[in-house]
Amino acid sequence: MKTWMKRVALTTCACATATSLVACGAGAERAGDGGAESSVGVTDTSIKIGGHFPLTGVAAPGYSEIPVGHQAYYDYVNKQGGVNGRAIEFLARDDAYNPTNTSRVVNELVLKDQVFAIVGGLGTPTHSAVVDFLNSEKVPDLFVSSGSLAWGDAVDKKPFTFGWQPDYEVEGKIIGDWIKKNKPNAKVGLFLQADDLGADGEKGINQYIKNQVVQAVRYTPGNTDIGPQIAALQAAGADLVVGFNVPSYTALSQLGSLKLNYKPSWFYSNVGSDPGLVGSLLARFSEGAVGGAGGMLDGVMTTSYVADPDAAGDPWTDLWRKVWKESGQQGELTGYHVYGMAQAYTFVQALQAAGTAPTREGIVAAIEKVGADFDGPGLAPLRFSEDNHLGMSGVRVAQIKAGALEPLTPVLVTGGGDTPITQDNSGADQDKPTANGIPDIPAVK
Repeated sequence: MKTWMKRVALTTCACATATSLVACGAGAERAGDGGAESSVGVTDTSIKIGGHFPLTGVAAPGYSEIPVGHQAYYDYVNKQGGVNGRAIEFLARDDAYNPTNTSRVVNELVLKDQVFAIVGGLGTPTHSAVVDFLNSEKVPDLFVSSGSLAWGDAVDKKPFTFGWQPDYEVEGKIIGDWIKKNKPNAKVGLFLQADDLGADGEKGINQYIKNQVVQAVRYTPGNTDIGPQIAALQAAGADLVVGFNVPSYTALSQLGSLKLNYKPSWFYSNVGSDPGLVGSLLARFSEGAVGGAGGMLDGVMTTSYVADPDAAGDPWTDLWRKVWKESGQQGELTGYHVYGMAQAYTFVQALQAAGTAPTREGIVAAIEKVGADFDGPGLAPLRFSEDNHLGMSGVRVAQIKAGALEPLTPVLVTGGGDTPITQDNSGADQDKPTANGIPDIPAVK
């Protein structure tokens, strides 16, 4: 694949250190509207993008599969001529879910590799370390792999950043509403990651069942001793625990409750509820004493916003299976691969909307103008506009049965604050891919 690198002129700024290079070097050159700098990373035959992901470390299980899904779909598109004759070159860099590493690899992607955009950057604490830098550099920061409100609720402060998945407040509201209607007498405990993942989820839940919450505990990513938190939930008498946490802490919370003979019902947010991954983590963390998701996660409640990779007869799942087979990748198609493919599909739509001569400013404007109308794999519609860069507007409540998801509700949608929860009537859950699996979006004029 052809690689193009553009040198950044530094003659107008005397920068003595790497830090000052970030602060005043490239940003000063890209501050203008339009022009060559706004199409950096684009040639007649290719477009270069990048993303940061935990390819190693504690968060690598599951999450490292997302960029593999991206690459599989880009390869599929490239084999059919790319987008407007340009092959998509995707650089996935490892940050090991460490914000310091994230800053380093994203600086390299922007300043050294000269990517056109960052796509799918993963993690709330990690992406928080680079979101201001990307916006100061006017680099499109597209479809962050996290449901934090920070990616779209303050467009004036972060005009180049867009979310993709439902934000955690929306998900928390729908979970809270479901509990209020179906478990009104439950004593609810909250098991929360100590960042926006936990805080935004708690914000949504408390709008509906704050009076039912008997205890809320938090863990810091990287600290695997969560025994005290589980003991506090048990002592408070919580008989239904809602977790807004990453998959490794789903496994740890299950093992922690097992050690204490604590047997509440569990409701995990989508981000932490993949049965296959959690099952493998349970086996690893317990050194083989506990294995398989079927026993410990059977009956656990969660949410979904894209079709399950095992969904029979779903047209999107059929496409992802075809893409996966043609990619030549080893192993089973997982929900994380599907997540990456679905994000990549949305990026291809955005690139098509940006036209035959894409610029950084142009792709942002195109998403704002037509992104809410993209037909895609999400069960709920996207919310993109000039005033809102948040992603999907809702989820479906489901229950894990024998490793698969059994829907408990139709697709429910809402927004921030006191926006009511309603059943989605947009038809987004009925969208189908095109016959060749490549979206067909007209350029924005």
